[in-house]
Amino acid sequence: MTDHAISTTEATGRGKTAVASQIAVLAGLAALGTLATNIFLPSLSQMAATLKVSSAVVTSTITVFLAIFALGQLIVGPISDRYGRRWPVLVGFAVFIAGSIWCAWSSDLTNLLVGRAIQAAGACSTSVLSRAIARDLFSGAALGRAMALIMIAMAAAPGFSPLLGGALDHFWGWRSEFGFVAIFASIGAIAYGAIVGETHHSVGVPLYPLVIARTYGDLLRNRRFVVPATIVSLIMGGLFSIFSAAPRVLIEAMQFTPIQLGLFFAGTVLIVFAAGMLATWLAPRWGLDRPIGFALFVTIAGSIAVLTISIISPTFLPFLASICVFLLGMGIVNPLGTAKVLSPFGDSAGSASALLGFCQMMGATIGVFLAAHVSHDAMISLGIVLTAFSALAIGLNMSTRQAFLTRRHVDR
Repeated sequence: MTDHAISTTEATGRGKTAVASQIAVLAGLAALGTLATNIFLPSLSQMAATLKVSSAVVTSTITVFLAIFALGQLIVGPISDRYGRRWPVLVGFAVFIAGSIWCAWSSDLTNLLVGRAIQAAGACSTSVLSRAIARDLFSGAALGRAMALIMIAMAAAPGFSPLLGGALDHFWGWRSEFGFVAIFASIGAIAYGAIVGETHHSVGVPLYPLVIARTYGDLLRNRRFVVPATIVSLIMGGLFSIFSAAPRVLIEAMQFTPIQLGLFFAGTVLIVFAAGMLATWLAPRWGLDRPIGFALFVTIAGSIAVLTISIISPTFLPFLASICVFLLGMGIVNPLGTAKVLSPFGDSAGSASALLGFCQMMGATIGVFLAAHVSHDAMISLGIVLTAFSALAIGLNMSTRQAFLTRRHVDR
C-alpha cells in the first residue's frame, strides 16, 4: 500500500483488525469456486450410482463448471468497472446459492449439469471480484501481501474440501455437500455486505461491446499484463494438473483410500500456507520481481523431481516431497504474480482481473487435459506437464528481465 493509501486508511479509522477482516472476506469470495468443485470429489461414485451414470460421465460437471466459470469472468469484470463491485458480488452470491440448491435436488445428470452451470455463473463473480476489490483496497507490496493471504484460502479450499466432503457424504449423503456450500455462500454474502461493501467509486467505461473488446484488446497488447498473466496461468495449470492426476496416482496406482486421498490434499495445504506467509515476508523487502524469479526455479526443481521419480522410483514419499517443492514455489508465484498483473491497471482492475481469471482457468483446463492424455502413466504424465509449464514460465520471466536490462542499457 502506498504512503498515501496508508494515511487515508488511518484517517478513516481502518485499523489492522478491519484490514484483516476485509482480507478474510475476500479470501472467502476467492475460495468459493474451488470449494464448490473439490468438495464433491470423494462422492463421484455415489453420485454416479444415484444418477445411474458412470463416474467418468459425472466428471463432466467439473468441465461444465470450469467453462462457465472462465467465460463468465469476462462479462462480470467490465460490469463491475462500470457499476461498482457491490451488486455484482451480491448477485453472484444469490445465483450461486440458487445453483447449489438446484444441484442438491437434482434427480438426473441433466439437472445436475444445469445446477453446476448456475453455480459457476455465480462463483465467477465472487472470484474475479475478490482480486479486483483487493486492487481497490491495496497497492504495491501491500497488495502482494493481501493476495498471498487470499491465495492461502484458495489453496485451503481444494485442500481441505475433499476431506470435508467425504465426512458430509458419510453422514448425510452427497447432496449435503451442495447444502453446505449454499450455507457458506450465505454467510459470505452477509460478511461482504457488513465488512467490505462498495470499493470502486470511479466513473467506469460504458458497457458497449466494442468498448469492452477494446479494453480487453488493450490489455492483451500490453506486455505488463500478458507476460505475468501467462506465467501465473502456467503455474495455475500445473496446480490443477496435480488436482486431476493425484487421485489416479494415489488411488489407482498406490491403493490409497478416498479418506487417505483427502488427508494428502489437506497435508499439502500446509506447504501452501508456508509459501503464502513467506510471500508476505518477501514482498515488502524484495518487491515482486525477485521473489517471483526465485520461486519459478523452485517450481521447476519440484517438477523435474516428479518426472525423475516417476521414471526411476514411483513411490509415495519421494512423490510427496517433489509435489511439496512445486507447491512451495507455486504458493509464492501465484499471489505475487497476480499482484504484478493487476498493479498497473487500477482504473480497469475489474476487466484486468476478469481477463486474468479467464487465462488462469484456461491454463487449468489445458493442464487437466494434458495430465490425462500425455501418458497412460499418471505420474509420468504429471511430471511432463509440470516440467513443461514451469520451463515455459521461467523462459517468459527471463525474457522479460532481459528486455528490461536491454532497455536500460539503451537509455544510458
